[in-house]
Amino acid sequence: MSKRITGIAVLTALYCALSAMMKIPFIGAISLDLGYIVLTIGCIMFGPFGAFIGGVGCGLESLLFSPYGFSISWFVANVIIGLGCGLAFKKVKNFWLRLVVIVIFVGIGMLGAKTAIECYLYHIPFGIKIIKNLVAFGVDTFVMAVGLVIYKALEKRVNLKN
Repeated sequence: MSKRITGIAVLTALYCALSAMMKIPFIGAISLDLGYIVLTIGCIMFGPFGAFIGGVGCGLESLLFSPYGFSISWFVANVIIGLGCGLAFKKVKNFWLRLVVIVIFVGIGMLGAKTAIECYLYHIPFGIKIIKNLVAFGVDTFVMAVGLVIYKALEKRVNLKN
């Protein structure tokens, strides 16, 4: 049990650190957020505790390092992504099916929850917000797919027993 808690804590801190330090600007405020690699690995290793890794990691990163402060929309999206992928990854072992799971839950979190929250809170027209979040959806899905590849490579070299 203590190994599990330690692993979740380490991945949460790593998610926060990579998200804060390793953002690669893409378009506007959208960036390749390398923390999603850690979220993917955490979802595979710790199942639904991926929600903790994503939610707390994102929350800490935005509180400590973001010039915009805490973002409830990113927090909710990351909890949805972490919980959904984490639960599904416990059952789904195939790489391509896991990729489909990522697309589904990043879509629900990013295009559904994040878009709805931001449109409501900031009175941004849906047509404008959905376009920006579609780009973020593509970028974040790509980074999580990279996380699947990295996990597969690590799995072959290191004992990653759940």
